[in-house]
Amino acid sequence: MSPLFIIGLLALLLGFQPLTTDLYLPAMPLLAQQLDASVSQTQTTFYALILAFGCSQLAWGPASDRWGRRPILLAGIGLYVLAALGCVFAPDMDALIAFRALQGAAMGAVVMAARAIVRDLYQPVQGAQVMSKALSGLGVLACCSPLIGSWLAIHVGWRSTMAVLAVVGIATWLLVWLRFQESMQHFNPHALQPQRLWHNWSAIVRNRTFLAYTATTTCSYAGLVVFLTGSPFTFIDALGWTATAVGWLLAANGVIYIGGTMLCRKLLPRMGVRNTVAVAGALAMLCAVLLIALALADVRNGMAYACVCLLFPIAHGIQQPCGQSGAVSTFPKAAGMASALNGCIMMLFAFATGQILGRSFNGTVYPLVFGLGFWCLAAALASWTLVRRHGAPSAH
Repeated sequence: MSPLFIIGLLALLLGFQPLTTDLYLPAMPLLAQQLDASVSQTQTTFYALILAFGCSQLAWGPASDRWGRRPILLAGIGLYVLAALGCVFAPDMDALIAFRALQGAAMGAVVMAARAIVRDLYQPVQGAQVMSKALSGLGVLACCSPLIGSWLAIHVGWRSTMAVLAVVGIATWLLVWLRFQESMQHFNPHALQPQRLWHNWSAIVRNRTFLAYTATTTCSYAGLVVFLTGSPFTFIDALGWTATAVGWLLAANGVIYIGGTMLCRKLLPRMGVRNTVAVAGALAMLCAVLLIALALADVRNGMAYACVCLLFPIAHGIQQPCGQSGAVSTFPKAAGMASALNGCIMMLFAFATGQILGRSFNGTVYPLVFGLGFWCLAAALASWTLVRRHGAPSAH
């Protein structure tokens, strides 16, 4: 497998996450109207997916260490396609929530395996650079998804967004089956033994390098969830934007995120991982301070909030590749488990954040401002303290 193929495949696999979430985000208000659901119920379709996505990785990770990345990818993508088809034909909100949760569980295998493949093939610093390239590809999908999703929702209906996910899943399954060769060199036949599982989980969660980078990725991803799920309702209901305009805002988020990953690649050789993460912390802090200042000044200009919010994806584009590769860097023999636990923690915090956010919408900008501001400040604190102190990995 050529390096270019690996980066392209990683971009596609990691891109399942923004495709699955962003494609239907502009249609959420329309979905709520058609299914006669509340804002909280509609957002549950997102948070059920996120919760299942996080928890399922705890099973997929050890399984991939036992049997390899390839069979887990094929199984996960196949289940993803079935769940997407279930969403297409879901008769009501309860069924849609159930199929989205199943889709999230399947997506856990795909994204977890992608992060583990990076550790299988690359050393930590090179892994961060490869991850940033793959996440640039993810950014392309992230910026295209809301535009395509808004067009599909308006002209075809929200169910068409789920049909597109099924088609992407089928194409990816065929690509993995035909072209991907197993990346693991040494399988762990004891990975699923309860005693060994407990020992490995304990070793991972006690590792300070893992915790430092996981804190950074968790805070950054929770901020992204606030932005993605809060923007449609805040900019449409509180600031008077159209669904198309919100689609363009989410697309701009993806474009700037790509810029963040490119900046990450420029900074890594010159500054190292820890200093690069510190730069991202400064950008996150600036975003939080300016957002809160706009809200306290009672500014009603949507463009002002949009411009400040777009500082966040620059920081996010640096924190995620560094954090995701750094979290698994210490565990080359248990990369699947470390990747799974990192992903699970991120999604659990994202789910909890979403539950609070969904109940706090009141027709103002404050839930979005203070939610995103809080996680930006937390990400900055983790970048400047935990990563600075414990960010140098040592292999276990």
